[in-house]
Amino acid sequence: MIIGLTGGIGSGKSTVSHLFVARGAKLVDADAIAREVVEFGSPILAEVVAAFGEEILHPDGRLNREQLGNLVFQNPALKKQLENILHPPIRQLIRTRMNEFESADPEGLVVVDIPLLFESKLESMFEHVVVVYVPEEVQITRLIAREGWSEDVAKRRIATQMPIEDKRLRADTVIENQFSLEQTANQVDALMTKWGVHR
Repeated sequence: MIIGLTGGIGSGKSTVSHLFVARGAKLVDADAIAREVVEFGSPILAEVVAAFGEEILHPDGRLNREQLGNLVFQNPALKKQLENILHPPIRQLIRTRMNEFESADPEGLVVVDIPLLFESKLESMFEHVVVVYVPEEVQITRLIAREGWSEDVAKRRIATQMPIEDKRLRADTVIENQFSLEQTANQVDALMTKWGVHR
């Protein structure tokens, strides 16, 4: 079984994905794949440099993510251009990893952690879509504690994503993650039992 896992920034997707992995699930991490496709020497990185210039590289030739981010996030046209380069190979690699894990263990569970799952309209790739949910005020509190951001910065970063309440409404299943780790783990256990995937 292949499920999509998503949520908002600060909702605890990583915590939940690690709980699934600890119970035998295989994880496909979209953020890790997004970093992988632009590793030093990759053809995709060469494409990005051709589009945005050498100034987005560190002196050693690796991608300077902060520099690229500063360049594109203020400019919707450039952001769209970057997405057009990166999204197809990222999606292809996600599908490849999903299929490899499923072929190796057809009775097992594959969890695909995609922060922008709904925004990228990828729901149809999965048997179930699980949203890790916390109220927005919990997101803000966690981001202030974790990132050292001000409340204003945390709110602005949250505002760049689809509202967590909208994601909650579109989910097949919601994992409430504003309580104890044990309560979250119990929800993961219950889901794996319900889906009939081995642990």
